[in-house]
Amino acid sequence: MRSLRFTGIFLLVLAMLSMCTSAASAHSTVKLQLASAGGNNAGGVYPYPYNLSRNGGASVAMISDTYDNEVTIGETWKAQEAGLLSGHGLFGNQLLDYKAAGPIFNSILHGTLDRNAANFAIWGLFSTNVQNSSSSLFQSSAAGAIERQSLTLAGNAPNSAFQGLVLYSPIPGTQSVNGTAQEYIAYAPVPEPGTMILFGTGMLLLAGMVRRKLKLQN
Repeated sequence: MRSLRFTGIFLLVLAMLSMCTSAASAHSTVKLQLASAGGNNAGGVYPYPYNLSRNGGASVAMISDTYDNEVTIGETWKAQEAGLLSGHGLFGNQLLDYKAAGPIFNSILHGTLDRNAANFAIWGLFSTNVQNSSSSLFQSSAAGAIERQSLTLAGNAPNSAFQGLVLYSPIPGTQSVNGTAQEYIAYAPVPEPGTMILFGTGMLLLAGMVRRKLKLQN
């Protein structure tokens, strides 16, 4: 009887972990609001960070991948929230470009790349306008070299390397002002499956210890 109860609880925890993993891989619709833009004006535009509120919560620093779209402080819109490699982005299934944007953004977060040049490199992945503009920082910085190197690295990177990178793709027509809003990438670390299973196993062992202690007390 004791082993049957233990098996039942274990299967229940595994089912809950499976549901959590499925939910994390799905996409959903959220409301975004631009709270503030980057700290400095570089080449006539504001690069990373863009601080956005998600569903009325605290603002989170995100990076824009959309050079040709405009947003204004206080503007709101709805966006589709999904994994970076979900294929639901504003630029369709350009998975190699999205993959290249991932390590660039991670390098910004770790302080190993200049945020201005790095953001222009990401813009260059999705916009020929930023590449060809003589006034763009893309021409006068290392953005072009960063873009080329990231594309090379992205071709060999496994999809698991992009875990935690979230894409917020604007839904046209939902913006409060202007045209279609920009698309953004954010980082939201999630427990890896192995970590989740270990956590679930630990909880089961703790529950078993508590039951045994109660029986001894009785």
